[in-house]
Formats: sequence, structure tokens, C-alpha cells
Amino acid sequence: MKDILALPISRSSIVISKFLVVFLWCSLLTIILYAVGIFMGQMIVLADWSEQIFTQLSIKFFTTAFLTLFLCTPVAFFASYGRGFIAPIGFVIITLVIAQFIALLGLGPYFPWAIPGVFTAPAGTEGLHLFTSSYIILILTSISGLIGTILWWRLADQHL
Repeated sequence: MKDILALPISRSSIVISKFLVVFLWCSLLTIILYAVGIFMGQMIVLADWSEQIFTQLSIKFFTTAFLTLFLCTPVAFFASYGRGFIAPIGFVIITLVIAQFIALLGLGPYFPWAIPGVFTAPAGTEGLHLFTSSYIILILTSISGLIGTILWWRLADQHL
């Protein structure tokens, strides 16, 4: 541990490396979850199964997984800012509860943590359609969490 602190590596590089590891790890877990789901579907022999349905649901599954994965960056910021795990857990719980109510009000396409859920809504569901602005909001939220975390670690020891 003392050797890693002596290496001339910027904190930004360490933070970006951690985000890369989280992205790869979550991608691996997503693939495992998908494989287990396919295996279980084969075991119970789902009725009315076709290649078209399989392809459509596979695309929806992976898109939803990655939309959700991109929302991890603000959680990392709160973990850094709170210097522990209580703040990010509280943040996740609050955003999940708010996302449920926001979606009920029809504002789901404009709240980042409701966007993956709105994406999974069946076609023809009234009031639950994503727009280009929905994806822009999600991407900006992800980028702001990433930048906020990097800036926090760059300036964490600065006492102004």
C-alpha cells in the first residue's frame, strides 16, 4: 500500500482506472446474468419463443443494463464525498424512490434514474416514451458524476 502512494500516478488516472474496472466488472456480471437467464429459459421451455423475440429482448436487456451502468458515476461521487458507503446507499435509495414517483407523474423521460425503467416499458404504454433529450440527460448526468468524482479526488486535500 505504501508503494502505491509513492508512485508518480495522478489521482485522476487512479479514478479513471477504477471506473474502467467497475465498467468491465459490471459488463461481465451482465453477461453472466444474461447467460443464466437464457439457460433457465431453456430449462423451463418457454412457450411461443422465436428468434425475433429473442433478439428483441436481448437488445432491450443489454441496453437497459448499460443505461443503468452509466448512472453509477454520481454514486461514486457521493461515495467519495461522503467518505464511506452510507451516503451512496442513501443516494441510491432516494433516487429509486423518486424515480418511481416521477415515472407515475409522467416525467420519467426527464429523470435520469427513471430512464432505464421507461426504456423497458412495453410499446404503447401511455406517457412512457423516451426522447432524444432523455438520452442526453442520462449522458450529461453520467459525465457530471465522472467529472465531479475526478475533481473531488484532485481537490480532496486542498484546504481553502
